[in-house]
Amino acid sequence: MTDDSPIRDSFPTPGEENPAVSPEVAALRAAILDKLIYQVGGRDERASPRDWFLAATLAVRDRITDRWRAANDQSAAEHHRQVCYLSMEFLIGRLLSDALGNLGLTETMREALADLGVDLEEVYAQEPDAALGNGGLGRLAACFMDSMASLSIPAFGYGIRYEHGLFRQLIQEGRQREVPEDWLSLGNPWEFERANIVCDVGFGGHVAPRAEGGVVWHPGEVVRAIAYDTPVVGWGGKWVNTLRLWSARATDPLQLDAFNSGDHIGAQLNRVRAEAISRVLYPGDESPAGQELRLRQEYFFASASLQDMIRRHKRLHGDVSTLAEKNAVQLNDTHPAIGVAELMRLLIDVHGLEWEEAWRIGLATFSYTNHTLMPEALESWPVALMERLLPRNMQIIYLINAQHLEAGRKAGADDGMLAAISIINEHAGRRVRMGHLAFVGSHKVNGVSALHTGLMKTTVFAELDRACPGRITNKTNGITFRRWLMRANPGLTRLIADSIGPRFLDDPEHLAELAPLANDAAFRQAFAAQRLAAKRRLADVVRARIGVAIDPAAIFDVQIKRIHEYKRQLLNILHTIALYNAMRAQPMSRWTPRVKIFAGKAAPSYHQAKLIIRLANDVARVVNSDPTLHGLLKVAFLPNYNVTLAESIIPAADLSEQISTAGLEASGTGNMKFALNGALTIGTLDGANVEISERVGLENIFIFGLKADAAGAMRRDGFDARAAVAASPELQGVLESLVGGVFSPEEPDRYRGLVEGLLGHDSFLVTADFDSYQRSQRQVAERWRQPDDWWRSAVLNTANVAWFSSDRTIREYAEEIWTLPAR
Repeated sequence: MTDDSPIRDSFPTPGEENPAVSPEVAALRAAILDKLIYQVGGRDERASPRDWFLAATLAVRDRITDRWRAANDQSAAEHHRQVCYLSMEFLIGRLLSDALGNLGLTETMREALADLGVDLEEVYAQEPDAALGNGGLGRLAACFMDSMASLSIPAFGYGIRYEHGLFRQLIQEGRQREVPEDWLSLGNPWEFERANIVCDVGFGGHVAPRAEGGVVWHPGEVVRAIAYDTPVVGWGGKWVNTLRLWSARATDPLQLDAFNSGDHIGAQLNRVRAEAISRVLYPGDESPAGQELRLRQEYFFASASLQDMIRRHKRLHGDVSTLAEKNAVQLNDTHPAIGVAELMRLLIDVHGLEWEEAWRIGLATFSYTNHTLMPEALESWPVALMERLLPRNMQIIYLINAQHLEAGRKAGADDGMLAAISIINEHAGRRVRMGHLAFVGSHKVNGVSALHTGLMKTTVFAELDRACPGRITNKTNGITFRRWLMRANPGLTRLIADSIGPRFLDDPEHLAELAPLANDAAFRQAFAAQRLAAKRRLADVVRARIGVAIDPAAIFDVQIKRIHEYKRQLLNILHTIALYNAMRAQPMSRWTPRVKIFAGKAAPSYHQAKLIIRLANDVARVVNSDPTLHGLLKVAFLPNYNVTLAESIIPAADLSEQISTAGLEASGTGNMKFALNGALTIGTLDGANVEISERVGLENIFIFGLKADAAGAMRRDGFDARAAVAASPELQGVLESLVGGVFSPEEPDRYRGLVEGLLGHDSFLVTADFDSYQRSQRQVAERWRQPDDWWRSAVLNTANVAWFSSDRTIREYAEEIWTLPAR
């Protein structure tokens, strides 16, 4: 076994002995060859790395499928309550290494392939990242699916099978350029197309009364949702759940009369319009057409998923009146919130229930996770668009709102309170507030960190919390340690297992046993050696991707996440410039070598975020080519951030940048991944940083900046950024260099608008927190120069973050929201 190989295979499952290796290797080798010949259509002496990837994946998939069928049969026989997790994103990353690790087959596969002259790492590299997500929201959904399977909680993950997903990011002349992601161009060996599972989803048309009472919706357009299933295998292979993604198809793919008359393009317009729904994740919504497509996507997958849930329920349990007893639907943010109205439509119009019973069922079935405190990020749709595109759903939303407001009026709410809790915002061009709809239609609404949940009650949902007391609860996010420690950092995992035993592989709480070793010099040295090995590997990645040489001995200062102003990559870049200026001004000082590493994508229409990406690359170009620094400072912006790249960066990070404006980051999960791997956090008291600081100790984290209440007051009451800049000579020098075109000599005014925006309207308090951040970064440099102190803190970070396992989070959901036990 190599030092970098996943290690669970080498430890027996509790109560079991390790199986004999040779027969298992031989069987897997035979299965791979069988798949290569009969399904891939290849020959071993001519097979390409892609052929071997397909053959290996199909061989593993067969082993998963038997367990998958058994789990479904057991769930049906025992009448388990099932979770339906509705999410616009599932950022699942590569699946082969995950599946092998959870099945305990990594080393068996390595040996089987080696016997065939094939390297497992090369096979891994053939798998593209599934382009099904953007950032934390989608990765959280993937971690939750892993944990539900690992805890044997029956679940379906529901989303969209995006043909291109989020764009592939190129950096050209410092600018972000978006091109289609072609992850499905060569097929996906993990998925099963379910041609027999088809749901019709309607749009437009009109609503008419039925002669026998009630109404009937006559859609003007019907799109078919075709199911594609991917198995999600849990830890130890005990349970397998289903990720069901919907692909959009036209009911009439070709208008033959138009085609035969010579209109070859027009004959396919219906197909193009229908299939656009599952083409791209988050199409730009700055235009009316873009807004309509976004709404079509959300309704498409919510409707298909709920139809499928009801179909399965009726097959297993018969009567829809017991739907809530056997199904729990979790809305992951507001994207599937239209499901609240859609389930009412299905129960009333299709299955004949009365309003009161349908509402009781829906309320008991739905729960809603909120992921943002920014009102502008809580989705809302124009009433006119909803009435045109989803006329029956809009009628139901009006009825839900009337019932909701009447209850508020009876409870004594005045007109101002009623306006605040209304699902329809009458003061902003008449828009449907999807967060309000999800809140009103769910029996539980959860935040994703203690701070975030508390702020929900005083900000975005303050009035709704008063109207529906007790509905808001907290479920702090978590991550799957199987992906983010065992698979991403096998060397460190091996070191931990050798030091405290393998029990933490099954129960992360045993990581706490590592804490005493923080005072063991030999262990700290071994811990640092593992980090150095990971940094060397990342240095190779950086050189290969962008041609920049970085020193593994330097502190790796990392900020990788979606590019957004509130996440404040700009603050980090301004510090980089300040450090650059200081190094040039004081060349004889003892500087700590540092590599600033950035990665992340900006939404195509988010021009300010794209300008920040360009600034990062402009600063990198100047800093990296300045010989006077002698390599003491390097800047690297790595393009096309995804799960696989994160798995290379996180084990190599020394400093984790979690520097959002306090009160705006709901939780974060990158902060947990970094801390788990021993990186020290520099951050504000925002999101889960608060809870991380409580777990690891304030002496092992670098906290700076305004707290949430002060930041909120400053954002609300106004802030004089010019005075803050005038009081900070270093920041003043940084902004002057930007205005003077130091980093854009070919276009000196490139960043003048950015600076003027900071000075005139610093909404995210970059200038307010700059000096505090700068001081904290100096503390980072001082700690780095004291290796014993640094690595003691690093070990304690790893030892004390077991609570942030997604297994813990899912147990809390299961027990307190879904009311089903983890088995």
